[in-house]
Amino acid sequence: MSAPSPSDTPTPRTRPGGRTARNREQVLDAVRAELTENGYDALTVDTVAARAGVHRTTVYRRWRDVGGLIADLFAAARDIDWQPRDTGTLRGDLAALNHEIQDSLTEESSIAMALIAVSFRSEEAARALRRLWEDRYAQSEIVVDRAIQRGELPAETDARALLIAATAPLYHHVVLLRTTFDPELPDRAAASAALAAQSGAFTPQATAAL
Repeated sequence: MSAPSPSDTPTPRTRPGGRTARNREQVLDAVRAELTENGYDALTVDTVAARAGVHRTTVYRRWRDVGGLIADLFAAARDIDWQPRDTGTLRGDLAALNHEIQDSLTEESSIAMALIAVSFRSEEAARALRRLWEDRYAQSEIVVDRAIQRGELPAETDARALLIAATAPLYHHVVLLRTTFDPELPDRAAASAALAAQSGAFTPQATAAL
């Protein structure tokens, strides 16, 4: 789901320090900048190395090619220790999640949009994006768990189905339709999904009745 990027600056999970870590950070920063500024077609190991200020041999030795750079960029995104906000209500939690998604997709030089675009050009990137989305959906299931514990939802609510219903309008409008920025869309989508979930729309019984 990740286009979601937290409102607050995320803290990466601990990794070894030293020159290797610094090189990785510089190289991945360069990949992000190249993708958002020039697109996937212009991305090469040489341009990344030059932008990062890292010797091209170092980049070739560690990442091999553009596919390796893209894969590691997704791996770095998965390493971010992100958790959805707890607002105290299901509707509030879903709205907060949707606002993060919309912000990440509509910000200037959006890396989220760049990575989605790359996933249509590279099967390796597509696989990496699917893994990232699986991680983000799994992390976001706590939103539904909290709502069940508060008594807002039936215990058998399908968390993944609810989360997809709540967040899909953001991707549909921003990524597919490229519509004008709508500040109210995150709240509307969250409210609709929350109402449907509270009425039991995402339970096995409701699915069986379809």
